[in-house]
Amino acid sequence: MSPSRQRQAVLMLQDRLGISERRACRYVGQHRSTQRHELVVAGEHKALRSELRGISRRRPRWRYRRAHQLLLDEGSQLNRKRTQRLWREEGLRVPQRRRKRQRLGESTVPAARLRAEAPDDVWAIDFQWDQTADGHNLKLLHVVDEFTREALAIDCQRRIDSDRLVAVLERLVTERGVAPAVVRCDNGPEMTAHALRDWCRFSRAGSAFLEPGSPWQNAYVESFGCRVRDELLSVELFSCLAEAQVLIEDWRQDYRLSQHRCGQVWGESGTWSSCGR
Repeated sequence: MSPSRQRQAVLMLQDRLGISERRACRYVGQHRSTQRHELVVAGEHKALRSELRGISRRRPRWRYRRAHQLLLDEGSQLNRKRTQRLWREEGLRVPQRRRKRQRLGESTVPAARLRAEAPDDVWAIDFQWDQTADGHNLKLLHVVDEFTREALAIDCQRRIDSDRLVAVLERLVTERGVAPAVVRCDNGPEMTAHALRDWCRFSRAGSAFLEPGSPWQNAYVESFGCRVRDELLSVELFSCLAEAQVLIEDWRQDYRLSQHRCGQVWGESGTWSSCGR
């Protein structure tokens, strides 16, 4: 600990504990002569300290080395150790990085206790990642009907933004002739964008955003994503985007047929029917 910091520690002990200077110096390990020595700041150091504080305000992520190089480029003649000492005495430290605050969506329907009661009542949306053989990313958009467990769409692209998400939802509405009552999704940037919010408002569909760190609130589409990973993505090696799109759509169609053959099926009459396995 530097003498200046020890001097501050002695003063703090005197103020907080009400002890004498002699005892406080003994506790800290500071000589009383050093404690009573008055610092004399050189006149040229005042301007340098002011300039260093200005650099720190303008460049909060800079350290003393870059500040020293900037002063040299401006024509100053000074030693690096002097810059380091003054930088430290002024307490000019790089602030700790803060994690960016994630933007959360505004739910019109609470997601915690929302439960689908009919087909097209709740559509669950989620994303999944994979890659082709050349190492380029693949992004999969899953849309699942929570009541019928039907895989309405698996859109595979290199990148999917909010506009692409709205286009997929609009296509599903056109094909099915009805918009969902509620869209359930997480707080990803594609979900909280204005494009999806405007689509929900114009389609008169509610939005139910998950609480941060609560994927179990979107259990059906999460389970579907695990099935896609286990049965398709962990088995197939896609050579290109076109091959991935074809194989993924073939798997989705086969998954829908297997639902009708082996699982419970929501019939046209509006009742559940079950077939043996």
